[in-house]
Amino acid sequence: MATYLVQTSYTQQALAAMVKKPQNRTEPIRKAVEKLGGSLVGLWLSFGKHDVVCMVEMPDNISAAAMAIAVGAGGAVQNTHTTPLLSVEDGIVALKKAAGSGYKPVTRK
Repeated sequence: MATYLVQTSYTQQALAAMVKKPQNRTEPIRKAVEKLGGSLVGLWLSFGKHDVVCMVEMPDNISAAAMAIAVGAGGAVQNTHTTPLLSVEDGIVALKKAAGSGYKPVTRK
């Protein structure tokens, strides 16, 4: 399974609702991820540009996109960013593959 970092921010209305009635959103998110064939690695509240950060494992990009679309369509979040993550081992394979690509930048003859 592929791993994804998901960062999102609550809308003003969602934050107001959470202040009025605080709730842990981990289980609803876990259930939705699992229904799409994935698993929730972890979910955290955060400071800064995003209010929520989570890591999910999904079977493929289409499933990850479906999750992002479902969450975005719910209207409680905005500015969602889904980033595919590579393991260090896969990153090393990609680096080695890049070395053999034959690509030459415009600045090199």
